[in-house]
Order: sequence, then structure tokens, then C-alpha cells
Amino acid sequence: MNRIFLLVSLCLCVQNISAQYRLNGGDESPLRKLQFAEMAITNLYVDSVDEKKLAEDAIRGMLDKLDPHSSYMTPKEVKESNEPLNGNFEGIGVQFNMIEDTLLVIQPVTNGPSEKAGIIAGDRIVSVNDTAIAGVKMSKEEIMKRLRGPKGTKVHLGIVRQGIKDLLKFTITRAKIPVKSIDATYMIRPGIGYIRIGNFGANTHQEFLESMEKLHSQGMEHLILDLQENGGGYLKAAVDIANEFLGKGDLIVYTEGRRVPRTEYTADGDGIFTKGKVVVLVDGYTASAAEIVTGAIQDHDRGIVVGRRTFGKGLVQRPIDLPDGSMIRLTIAHYYTPSGRCIQKPYKKGDNKDYAMDMLNRLKSGELTNADSVHFADSLKYETLREHRTVYGGGGIMPDEFVPLDTTIYTKYHRELAAKSIIIQQNLRYVDNHRRELQDRWTDFADFKANYEVPQHLVDTIVAEGEKQGVKPRDDAEKEKTIPYLRVQLKALIARDLWDMSEYFSVFNESSAMVKKGLEAINQ
Repeated sequence: MNRIFLLVSLCLCVQNISAQYRLNGGDESPLRKLQFAEMAITNLYVDSVDEKKLAEDAIRGMLDKLDPHSSYMTPKEVKESNEPLNGNFEGIGVQFNMIEDTLLVIQPVTNGPSEKAGIIAGDRIVSVNDTAIAGVKMSKEEIMKRLRGPKGTKVHLGIVRQGIKDLLKFTITRAKIPVKSIDATYMIRPGIGYIRIGNFGANTHQEFLESMEKLHSQGMEHLILDLQENGGGYLKAAVDIANEFLGKGDLIVYTEGRRVPRTEYTADGDGIFTKGKVVVLVDGYTASAAEIVTGAIQDHDRGIVVGRRTFGKGLVQRPIDLPDGSMIRLTIAHYYTPSGRCIQKPYKKGDNKDYAMDMLNRLKSGELTNADSVHFADSLKYETLREHRTVYGGGGIMPDEFVPLDTTIYTKYHRELAAKSIIIQQNLRYVDNHRRELQDRWTDFADFKANYEVPQHLVDTIVAEGEKQGVKPRDDAEKEKTIPYLRVQLKALIARDLWDMSEYFSVFNESSAMVKKGLEAINQ
């Protein structure tokens, strides 16, 4: 009897859904069709379903069939993706890393709440609000979640400090912590400044102006603008940066789409660096907003682009906020450089796998190691606007000066050491154990850069730890190739831990073929 009743109920349910579907337009309405499918699954599917997830999966499914950059984000993903671009988050203000299962403070943020409370580099945070976070296999994400919180709230920390027997206790009042988008600013040679931009966020332009003012005060006449691995960000930030290099009325970029009219962005003529030489460094991970700046400087013959062909992300996404805090980022237009080149590389709708494999395909084709492996059709030829040099469209920005990827210094042995975090972990241990003597001996960075040598015992420790974890060079030749680059990397990491990222790049760039070519381009 119960079975018959259940079957009758299911039939009535199907009839009711079908009737509603026909009443609301039937096959003529795609939206009603989608609603009908959702109602049928929710009411009739063999197992219980999460309606919220069902709707999210449907949205993702629709967007996946469009282009590689239209996407859906949950409220949590929206918050996480906005933090680096908004220029701040709320927390205690420390740079940290994990040694095994213990949080080690690398540097407290200058003028941040932790520095003001007395936390110093080398401290170990072992508890948060009386909950142990050391020795309990807690994930980095879970630890960050406990440390962060609304501005003005308090968090109680237990700290272990070398040389002090007892556990130290601190109460930190959380505050807004700035997130810098400029990774490094320094004078790389007399008269030549260097700025590396990590992304284009809400505060990038202001940070850039501050960096330029600092370099001008140190005698800068020419500039290397490093956009390697810069994945982009806000269009406005890119326009504001490009504006600093170009003359009044110069076109920076324009956008155009099926339902979006052509919109142009031009320079206002008040740029602070319209005269000196400019070299822009790019690679295959330079994308979006970074390509806008690169394309504008190249098309107006304002500077020389050095490196390898950029990523080729020239699709404009409009954020569409949904009621629950989630977001759709929908592609509505293309970016075009001043000469009319479309930045976006070709793609097949719905085939995101091939799109994601593009960099590997470039490596296999020889494009990353040989400029002659890059071929463009004559239909993709364009001219720069002042000197009428030939440039190409068809995806990404092709540099004026090509720098091949040096595959000899990135050995398989080094990649495996890095992948297992052996290099970073042993470096952290070394600095942690020798911090006081390093700080006492190397008070001046210029002295450190010129004279410090990575101790052999640190290299030996990394080799030994690698063997312990099954990472060994194939032969002595591979080991010999790996060690020089490893030493440079370690020296740069030690500089970062004792000072900051500008000092890291100051050390690291001295061995960079890309930077060397940039310096040559300026000197020529």
C-alpha cells in the first residue's frame, strides 16, 4: 500500500512540474527550461541534493562553455581574490613561514600591530587565544584564519623566543594591514632605477609614485620596469601607470565588445616620467593589465620591451554581484593596444584544457628558447605609432628584444629540491639559528651584497636533506650545474629575511639574463 502511494505521489509531482513548465512558456523559454530541470532534480532525484550547489554548478557549467576567463566565485573566493587588489586586509601584521609544524615570524609589518606590540623576527607563534597551533598539524589556511579578524578586535598570542626560557604572552589589537603590489624599488646602477610591480591593485599607482620619488631623489635618469609574472589586476591602475610615461592625448588602451561600445583611455599629459629611457621586462606570465602597460609603451615607441611573448589575456571581465555575496565575472569586451592589436590569444570556446596547456606548448615548440620559433601571419602585422616599427597582434605582446629561457640553470635536481620545500626550509633554519650574528655582522646591505658568501655547510645541509627525502642529482655534472644558481637563490633569500624584498631582488637580479639584457638596452 505504501509503495503504491509513493508511486502515485511521484507521478503527481512529475505532472505538477510538467504543468508548471508548460504554463510558464515550455520549450520556448530557456530560463523556464533551466528552472524545470532544477525542480525535477530537487524533487525526484534518487538522493538528496544541495540546491545551492546545484545552482552554482549550473552557473559554472554555463560559463565554462564561453571563454577561459568568464568565471563564478563563491563569497569566500570573492573575499580572497579581492584582498591582494584592494591593498589591505585585517589582521596582526606579520610575514611568516612554517618550519615543519611551527609558525616562524620572518618580519613584522613595519608600523603594524605586531611590531608595535614587540614581536620580532625569529619569534615562534605557538598559540592563538589559548589554542595550540604548533605541533598539532594545523593547516596554514586554518592558522591564518585564526590570526586574521575584524579591525579593532584583540587576539592573544603565545610566543617562544630564542634565548628566553618562559613563554611570552602578547595581546595584539588587529588592524588594517597594507598589501603592497610593488615588490621592489632600488637603484640597480648609477642613474638607472628598477621597479618590480607584482600586480595592479587599488594602491599600485600611489605606490608607484612613491617609488619614483625615491628613485628620483637618488639620481634616477632611466628606468627598468619589471612586469615579469605580473598577472594583471585593475584596468584603472594599469591606465594610471601608463599615463606616467606618455604624452597628452596618447591613447593607452581601448575596449570594445558586442554590447559594449568602444571606450578609449588616453594620457592626460601630466606624467612624471615622459623623458628618460624605459625598458619593460616581460615573460609568459605577464598578463592582462600588465600587457596594457607594455603594449602602450611599445606602440608609442616610448620604451623597449625585453623578454618573451606575454600571456595574451585581453578579455575584459565585468563583475556581477549576486545576492549571497558570490560573483560572476563575465567577459564583455576585448582589450586593444593603441595600434589596434588585440591582446587576447586564440582559444576555442569550452576547451579550457588546451588553453591551460599553452605555456607547455610554447616550450615544446621552442618558442621560449628560440625567437625564430615564433611565427606570425602577415595579416597580424601592425606598426608602432611614431617610428613605424613592425609589431604583431594575435595574442600577447612580442618583445623588441628576445631573451631565451635558460633551461641549463633550472636543473631537474633543483626543481625537485624546490618542489619539496627543502631549499626554503633549510634557509629558514639557517637564518633562524644565526640571526643575531648575521644582524651584528651585516649592518649595511651594500656590504652584504658585495662580500657575503653562502657558507658551504648550508649547501651541504640542503644536499643531505635532499638525499634523505630521495632527491639526488643524476650525476656530478648536474650537481655542479645546480650549485651556482642555488647559492644565488640562498643569498637572495637571506637578504630578504634580514631586510626586505627590494634587497632580495637586488641580489637575485645580478644573475638574471633578463635584467642584464634590460641594462644593455638602456646603455645602447
